[in-house]
Amino acid sequence: MADAIVVMKRYELKYILTKEQADFLVGAIKDHMHIDKYGLTQVASLYYDTCDSRLIRNSLEKPEFKEKIRLRSYGLANTDQEVYLELKRKAYGVVYKRRVSTKINDVNDFFAYKSEINAHAQIAKEITYFRNFYGSLIPKCLIIYDRVAYETEGSSLRLTLDYNPRYRLDNLRLDYSMEGIPLLDDNKAILEIKAQDMIPLWLSHILDQGKIYKQSFSKYGRVFETLMTNREDGGRLYV
Repeated sequence: MADAIVVMKRYELKYILTKEQADFLVGAIKDHMHIDKYGLTQVASLYYDTCDSRLIRNSLEKPEFKEKIRLRSYGLANTDQEVYLELKRKAYGVVYKRRVSTKINDVNDFFAYKSEINAHAQIAKEITYFRNFYGSLIPKCLIIYDRVAYETEGSSLRLTLDYNPRYRLDNLRLDYSMEGIPLLDDNKAILEIKAQDMIPLWLSHILDQGKIYKQSFSKYGRVFETLMTNREDGGRLYV
């Protein structure tokens, strides 16, 4: 695996927005934030879990500590393209993320116990320990969405709007397609506010004006909960 590493520590707040709320928010923040250099980007995240979905079941119990691992691409990947293996943990409201750049085939070999991570020693140890602790980890759910990210100069504040979130439980590959089953009702978007400190007062006022209220939400968790309402389909996440 390549040795590009990103380490993040921040708070993440989530909201589900109607189209009207999303349009209001975009207009209201234009004097404070701008779209980042990537613009509209398709993001695909392949979540790994145990055969009995231990990771997502634990997460949905809302413990003080939870963790997950996923492989992420920006746009449709290919075997030569850089993708990112991410270990994400949340403890007492703070999100910690470790990330290494890699290739799809290298990740497949890693989870098959055919190779190890060639990256920064500490990050490699954390990711390898995670794999070894949970044993056999397999691709369980692919989440895809169209993201626009906003940032502001000289601040850690970052805001993302995810449109058309969708998922797949088959063809669990980042190089297959960007199609999937809708995760939310039409015209809904997911807002995430990410900051190392408290959000600024001006943003709090905008959220109040738009009647935009924080809620607990996990894309992978929503897929699991939706499918488990129909045990016949939900059982696919256990095998």
